[in-house]
Amino acid sequence: MTLLLNGFELAKQCRLELAEKIKKLPRRPKLAVLLIGNDPASAVYVKNKEKAANEVGIQSEIHRFDTISQNDLLALIHKLNTDDTVDGILVQLPLPAGLDEKEILQAINPEKDVDGFHPVNLGKLMIGENTPVACTPKGCMKLIHQAKEDLTGLNAVVIGRSVIVGKPMAQLLLRENCTVTMAHSKTRNLPELCRHADILIAAIGKPKTVKADWIKENAIVIDVGINRLENGKLCGDVDFDDCFDKCAAITPVPKGVGPMTIAMLLENTVEAYCSK
Repeated sequence: MTLLLNGFELAKQCRLELAEKIKKLPRRPKLAVLLIGNDPASAVYVKNKEKAANEVGIQSEIHRFDTISQNDLLALIHKLNTDDTVDGILVQLPLPAGLDEKEILQAINPEKDVDGFHPVNLGKLMIGENTPVACTPKGCMKLIHQAKEDLTGLNAVVIGRSVIVGKPMAQLLLRENCTVTMAHSKTRNLPELCRHADILIAAIGKPKTVKADWIKENAIVIDVGINRLENGKLCGDVDFDDCFDKCAAITPVPKGVGPMTIAMLLENTVEAYCSK
């Protein structure tokens, strides 16, 4: 029987555990979120993050700007870097045109980089040091462990090579002694490659791309994609209905990876507080 990896329920459990931990801390951790521009999706994401933070006892400090110059934004980040009451800093992406995303993300103190995107933290992940880990891959690992604890020797295929998901995901799987293959838009014979995967991570950005004939019998399938169809419904990069019966475990969309991403952001904030 296929195991449904319910990220909504697992995230709820993670938040409860964090709330209990925060009650025992001398002060509430604080997360500063920078939201620039008028992107509706970003506004919703920030609202959800703010709500989740407040529920577990994390202070959320939201800085909203319709427009802001590069220098002023860098100055704000510097101020937050030096504020001892701020434990985590998150810049909501994407940024509006005219702002240098790379420079802005690199300006964040790596110890307060709760998104795990700073080059220092990505480098530490590469060499196996403890470091803030990008929230989505971190959440994916917790979901995978709901299906199987020991991943040693398993073949894992990661479709997607972004810094946000694909690359850190591959590093986390390597840490768990998987044999990891990274695939992408230029990969030849992608379906055939996926058929050898004991663990398949789909982060393609194209709805229902992965079909049942791509999947090895009893594979663990983690669907990172979130796409809105013409009828308004959300779906992932995996054709869930087509693949469900063939998998050992699979995440749904919605209520799969998405809730875990926010839960891991909260966890990273608490870990940043505790690491001081």
